[in-house]
Amino acid sequence: MHYHVLPALAAVADSNRNVYIVYMGKRQHHDVELLTETHHDMLASVLGSEETPKDFMIYSYKYGFSGFAAKMTKDQAQKLSELPDVVHVTRNRFYKLKTTRSWDYLGLSSISLSNLLNKSKMGNGVIIGLLDTGIWPELQVFNDETLGQIPSRWKGVCESGEHFDGAKACNRKLIGARYFVRGLEAEYGQLYNASENDDYMSPRDPSGHGTHTSSIAGGSFVANASCDGLGLGTVRGGAPGARLAMYKVCWRLYGGVCADADVLKGFDEAINDGVDVLSVSLAADMPLYSEVDHRGSISIGSFHAVERGVTVVCAAGNAGPSAETVQNTAPWIFTVAASTVDRSFPTPITLGNNHTIIGQAMFTGKDTVSATLVYPEVSDLMVTRFCESFSSGDDWMVGKVVLCFASDYNQSLLDDGISSVKKAGGLGVIVSRSASNYFYSSVTNFPCVQVTYEIGTQILYYIRSASNPQVRLSPSRTYIGKPISTNVAYFSSRGPSSNAPAILKPDIAAPGVQILAAIPTFDETTNGAFAFLSGTSMATPHVSGIVALLKSLYQDWSPAAIKSAIITTALTAQQSGGPIFAEGEPPKLADPFDFGGGIVNPNNAADPGLVYDMNTEDYVQYLCAMGYSNSDISQVTEHPITCPSKQPSILDVNLPSITIPSLKKPTILTRTVTNVGPINSKYKANIESTSGINIAVKPETLIFNSKTKIISFSVMITSTLNVNAGYYFGSLTWTDGVHVVRSPISVRTEVAESIF
Repeated sequence: MHYHVLPALAAVADSNRNVYIVYMGKRQHHDVELLTETHHDMLASVLGSEETPKDFMIYSYKYGFSGFAAKMTKDQAQKLSELPDVVHVTRNRFYKLKTTRSWDYLGLSSISLSNLLNKSKMGNGVIIGLLDTGIWPELQVFNDETLGQIPSRWKGVCESGEHFDGAKACNRKLIGARYFVRGLEAEYGQLYNASENDDYMSPRDPSGHGTHTSSIAGGSFVANASCDGLGLGTVRGGAPGARLAMYKVCWRLYGGVCADADVLKGFDEAINDGVDVLSVSLAADMPLYSEVDHRGSISIGSFHAVERGVTVVCAAGNAGPSAETVQNTAPWIFTVAASTVDRSFPTPITLGNNHTIIGQAMFTGKDTVSATLVYPEVSDLMVTRFCESFSSGDDWMVGKVVLCFASDYNQSLLDDGISSVKKAGGLGVIVSRSASNYFYSSVTNFPCVQVTYEIGTQILYYIRSASNPQVRLSPSRTYIGKPISTNVAYFSSRGPSSNAPAILKPDIAAPGVQILAAIPTFDETTNGAFAFLSGTSMATPHVSGIVALLKSLYQDWSPAAIKSAIITTALTAQQSGGPIFAEGEPPKLADPFDFGGGIVNPNNAADPGLVYDMNTEDYVQYLCAMGYSNSDISQVTEHPITCPSKQPSILDVNLPSITIPSLKKPTILTRTVTNVGPINSKYKANIESTSGINIAVKPETLIFNSKTKIISFSVMITSTLNVNAGYYFGSLTWTDGVHVVRSPISVRTEVAESIF
């Protein structure tokens, strides 16, 4: 779920007052009542004598951090920002939403007794929280038939609301559900009209996004699930033994918006409730805010969550394939790109000359569609009729199947054009476009078959050569396994990070294309409906589910250790051999800026051998290396911070990757690994580099025993290249003969240009 700022909304709010978020950093004590009183007193200090704080206070943040959201004037906000205990005061923002086979594909079949799924008892005891659009609790995928008692440490609640009875909606699977809308209402200037927006003033999901992501992360087993027959199989989440908690922070106003104040409150409550993992399929708009800029509620909220041992998994964004579009780039966030799985939906196209071509579609009609095949020929003096140009008034399409060519990757315009064919009375459409795994599936009984430009051109030649071109479109089938390859999805946002290019993002890639999972039935008496959805929103809960399995197996592992285990064991080649490609124009070999460490490989992550661990001190080192002020950093930490007089190198942040965006001279950096494998282990370094980039490791051998569990090493990187060019890629791998601990390396040389 992705968000874009909607500045127009602010115009409808009170012209003198807006919602501001007052961030005060770490809470100084654990008395939440006293904190709330402090927040009210602070607000009262800037209000007029006739105004009372309770009339303007929206939220008091008192668990993961201290602060509040309130309506106030610009002058009042300025006065608050000048108080010594206040870190930052920012305007509330709005954001806009975007958005069976995968678990077997990832090696987590429920049949195998030796994989991570069963070793971890399917994530038993772990609690996954989601910040999303809500949930549809009656679905069979949220049944609790095989689950024991709710973990005693759980502090959350199941809030009642419109069409949501908290006493009945939650069970031993869905153990908590809350909703937060006051930030939206305060900024909008009026109460949210849920019925007018086909929404519910409760944790109930009106759109299906939150239900879909929840079922991917931790849904229970549901047999014989499909979308109108496609993808038939058993649907379940990655951690079917885990518990779920929904924090509804997104609402259906103008198609789907969320307020910063509500998102931050969701983080605050989830931390206090006791979640172990937070799955956040949200992202801010470009350009990015810095990690200490409190307009970035996800970065700030996730910092406090990670500090308390909660792994925060976020979407990389859907702005690919352009470079520097990746979102959620803070090093404490686990950022997920989207990849395809080894499943396709072949759809036969039989031309009138009996030549059959296989396209891709999600056509679930019962019968074949036979009709005249047409293409919108125009004069060379006229603009070509691309798919996006179609309208419902194009009566030449009535009763025919239309061939069209997509002009570019504007999915929304393409969807509108395809929909226009159906509205105009067309019987089907063949879309010719550059390679991509997106299929039009909004109307699954309407045949929309996708082919490449090459195949589309062949079909066009047939139309132009035949006096009465005919075509027969047959229903799609489901195909699994070879020779279908894994690719990074076209839409998946790419690195490097525009905020901190030395921090590799995304971290990992996971299935996010045409993922079959549960959606609301919009009828509370039924218990099952499923749909295919695509996006990094779908990839994110895949990783959240895997994190839950690892957390169940290794309860004392930190978020950084879990993240390292997943990144260093990821797949960088097809399971059947051959490289992984990144979809684009043209497609290319995938590199770390496409998929981070690679495609998630959960079974190997369960036994990584070594991990690159980090804690709050390491994140403070990063903030110092970024050049942020002591006061800004101190307000985010437990105690006052004074950065070293010599600014630390960002290259020394203990990440399981190495990224040097500007290599001007020989550079030495350090890393530290912790042995989580056999006590007595000996690892040797293996370097993979490109010609012209030299990498040396010291020491080249790491020896662990009962007394030595943590070892630091240095890496020297030099270049013989004398030109400014793009990034070169390689890797550093530690291996003991059993474990393979791989860190991706990305280096860009920079040679000073003389102006004389």
